[in-house]
Amino acid sequence: MTASGLFYLHGKTAIVTGATGLLGRQHCLALAEAGADVVLADLSLEDCKAVEATLPGNNHLSLVLDVTSPDSLLAARSAILKHTGQIDILVNNAAVNDRFEHPALAAEQSKFEYYPLDMWNKSLAVNVTGVFLAAQILGTPMAERGAGSIINIASTYGMVGPDQSIYQKPGAEQVFFKSPAYPATKGAVLNFTRYLAAYWGHRNVRVNALSPGGVENGQEDWFIDNYSRRTALGRMARPDDYKGALLFLASDASAYMTGANLVVDGGWTAM
Repeated sequence: MTASGLFYLHGKTAIVTGATGLLGRQHCLALAEAGADVVLADLSLEDCKAVEATLPGNNHLSLVLDVTSPDSLLAARSAILKHTGQIDILVNNAAVNDRFEHPALAAEQSKFEYYPLDMWNKSLAVNVTGVFLAAQILGTPMAERGAGSIINIASTYGMVGPDQSIYQKPGAEQVFFKSPAYPATKGAVLNFTRYLAAYWGHRNVRVNALSPGGVENGQEDWFIDNYSRRTALGRMARPDDYKGALLFLASDASAYMTGANLVVDGGWTAM
């Protein structure tokens, strides 16, 4: 096979959880552009269909999916297998990142000392249990068939502690603290990736993580400047900066790679 051919996904079925989010849309596009039949899974069917309409190809499928619900995942598995007969690629992208209802209270509520238990539990449910359940229910057909690629979306904050100074406005006003749940859950995703890679290696199911850095998405200028100064490349990521890395992990281009964490962060963790 030629080097370019290693990236082809024709005849493959790929499911992306959290498909309608900022990066989920780009993951779906990358897979579809490589020829995969993409299953777009998220909480809103309408939003999934809107994203589906932007993809090349005509054999995609939109599904309502709650990754914290075994019944929802089992229904999705049945629908996918009925639609294409197989599951080849799973992108565990669904996640929650803290959003505080009242911005004026965010700095206080996001402090570790006052961080709400219900927000901690919600993050664990989606970011950790959701990855476990999706891998268990949607990955088992891969293991039974003896082939597949699972990509768990982690984060730089799964590897290093947050730099709280980037959430300070000029003048040192702390607008927000990166709270404990996101780093804790993404760290768990990384070690779960290693566990599952070791467990399913003999079944030829590869399990890798992709750790992206921060993505520019309409944040205030002071935050973009703070973040950019912390990276070797001097900028935040664009939403499409991860398409190549995702396609690499999904395809035969990474055929001898499992249990790894592919870091694409503009040099954040190198600084």
